[in-house]
Amino acid sequence: MAVFVRRLFGIGKLPDDLHAELEAEGIIHLADYVAVTRRFSGAIPGVRLPHSVASYSGSLVFTSQRVLATLSMLPKLAGPTVNAPWEAPQTGAAKVEISATGLQVDVDVSHVDPKFNGELSLNYKVALPADVLGGLPRRSLAFDMPPEYVFRAVGVTYSP
Repeated sequence: MAVFVRRLFGIGKLPDDLHAELEAEGIIHLADYVAVTRRFSGAIPGVRLPHSVASYSGSLVFTSQRVLATLSMLPKLAGPTVNAPWEAPQTGAAKVEISATGLQVDVDVSHVDPKFNGELSLNYKVALPADVLGGLPRRSLAFDMPPEYVFRAVGVTYSP
């Protein structure tokens, strides 16, 4: 979908309530309408894909407390795919790398939920200035990704 259309309908913009919450944490960097490439191969309840690539739009935010990345498929509706505190233990199925070209998430989904199998990757493509990268507490993270984040990224409705 063209960037113009995404902006027109607000697809890929951080919701106002979430923006206010993050503002209180001290925003280091915020990028809306970020191009996101999702790759998935595997199976989760409701979908089995041998190899799927899709393009979405989202937001990427670094605050003094955490990294937050969202994915939007509908106007004014964005859900997290990364919500990792800087100071949390660096363990979990999701591995995050932050570089000058954006943020990369790689997940072995079988470690998220035993009913899942396969690999998921999300590439948030945005140029990050050197001063932003230099001000981050770390450039790689690991966190426990909740199953609903995997469902969201693959495009399946989550029901606990």
